[in-house]
Amino acid sequence: MNNMLANTTVFTLSQWAFVERRFQRFVGNLALLPDQITDGETKHKGVVDCLNRAYWGTPSETAHRLLVGSWGKGTRVRPPRDIDVLFRLPISDYLRFEQRAGNKQSQLLQEVKDVLLDTYPNTRMRGDGQVVVVAFNTYQIEVVPAFERQGGGYLICETYGDGRYKWVDPHAEMAAFFAADAEYAGNATKLTQIFKQWQRYCDVPIKSFHLEAMVKTVLPTLSYGGGNSEFWFDWYVRDVFASMTSWGNGSFAMPATGEVIQLGDAWLSKTKTAAARAVKACDYEQANLNKEAGEEWQKIFGQMIPQLVT
Repeated sequence: MNNMLANTTVFTLSQWAFVERRFQRFVGNLALLPDQITDGETKHKGVVDCLNRAYWGTPSETAHRLLVGSWGKGTRVRPPRDIDVLFRLPISDYLRFEQRAGNKQSQLLQEVKDVLLDTYPNTRMRGDGQVVVVAFNTYQIEVVPAFERQGGGYLICETYGDGRYKWVDPHAEMAAFFAADAEYAGNATKLTQIFKQWQRYCDVPIKSFHLEAMVKTVLPTLSYGGGNSEFWFDWYVRDVFASMTSWGNGSFAMPATGEVIQLGDAWLSKTKTAAARAVKACDYEQANLNKEAGEEWQKIFGQMIPQLVT
């Protein structure tokens, strides 16, 4: 990984005049608008209320649900994406499905989908592996039916093959992310949002929580920067990309469960391209070439990052 700390003695504060403002505006541009937040809250709370009525016999927009993914970790970005909702079902429903033959997990997803279809008959839905996808026009709500697991975490559906239950611990996963974010002044969240914009703009076949894992891994290795200023973000982005280029076909382990996640390498070619462009953009930023730096960043992130800042 490039580490330019050794060269800082020859740098002056008159350099990098545009970095902080450029990345401040970039992060601001990625934030959901108030009406988008309200819309997302309305959509997922309606789904939760429907499930609470059906499975717990009482109306509630918040009971027995855990927001996971970007809405749980605070890494959501504009334009709106999925909202991941883990919904805890009564243990009696686990026992009920255990009496069935065949793929119990597939049958459970089908039942949850049918429950939701009664309330949203004109909304496209499907059961997909671990989730029931409720495809509203503005948001896609991904419902993860779950049973509380003795010893911690939850059991969720895996419908592949004959079906099985999988152990997950989203509380531990979110705690690990929040700890990293607190240690690095909120930069784990900001960098994850930035890399999700690259993922979207360049159509990179990599999952968002893979990007989170890479950001969490790289931040402790950087011996420059610090604080919540975006002044260092050109180097942060450059060095995360540089690190990612060595992660092809690598893996990482999930907190608590120890599940090993394979990264593959379908995303590697686009990562190498972005890494080279980030190096060039950093050189332009150091030389205060405002337009040239902005143009290079926009090749990676699109127009969400400003070409010119004043």
